[in-house]
Amino acid sequence: MVIGEMREGGTMLPRSPSAKALLRTVDSSLPQNHSERVWYTSYGSNMHLDRLAAYIRGGRPKGAAKEYPGCRNPAMPTRSIPVELTGAMYFATESPVWGGGRAFYDPHADGRVLARAHMVTTDQFADIAAQEMYREPGADLDLVAVLAQGRAVLGEGRYETLVCAGQVEGLPVLTFTAPWGVQDIQWVPPSPAYVRFLASGLLTAGAWDVEAVASYVAACPGAAGHWSEQDVCDLLCVDA
Repeated sequence: MVIGEMREGGTMLPRSPSAKALLRTVDSSLPQNHSERVWYTSYGSNMHLDRLAAYIRGGRPKGAAKEYPGCRNPAMPTRSIPVELTGAMYFATESPVWGGGRAFYDPHADGRVLARAHMVTTDQFADIAAQEMYREPGADLDLVAVLAQGRAVLGEGRYETLVCAGQVEGLPVLTFTAPWGVQDIQWVPPSPAYVRFLASGLLTAGAWDVEAVASYVAACPGAAGHWSEQDVCDLLCVDA
């Protein structure tokens, strides 16, 4: 049996009965203490551990057109947990790695974003962010501003804006996105390879079933009208 939960904005989001037990609640208050570990929170293809491994250990994930150098510390996350963030996820710009639109996060929009938080070191977070920004990894990030204000703009490009969505277990929930919002840019449909990694990453997080993942992805701006729930389900069935 699938239990339906109403999302902000009126969209029905199916959820399995065990989902609430698996989901971790994000405390929206900003963390008071700095730590050597953070929750790198992905809402895109890095929710999939195989995809994330390319950013951490180096390499090229299946379906991607780019090889990544990896992090200074090649250890995989000690934990990965499913979370939901306030805001909206949408697809925009053109990815030279995947083709099609990339996932972005607007923390100021109405709705809920399904995501996966990976516990990593602060230097790993800096190196992952650098690779997403098409920069060379190896330099630490100054997290003082984003931890104090919840947002820090490092540049005008995509993924050059840091966001702290709050904390889990006293550790900051950090991600990165573009400086613009969901209504400020033209939406672009994502490619099958990108959707496959993103949807599979959500499914393997364990908190959402196939119906929940498919309906969520298909409803996101950029995917809506181009990807149906059945299309996403078909990708997940192939993955299985």
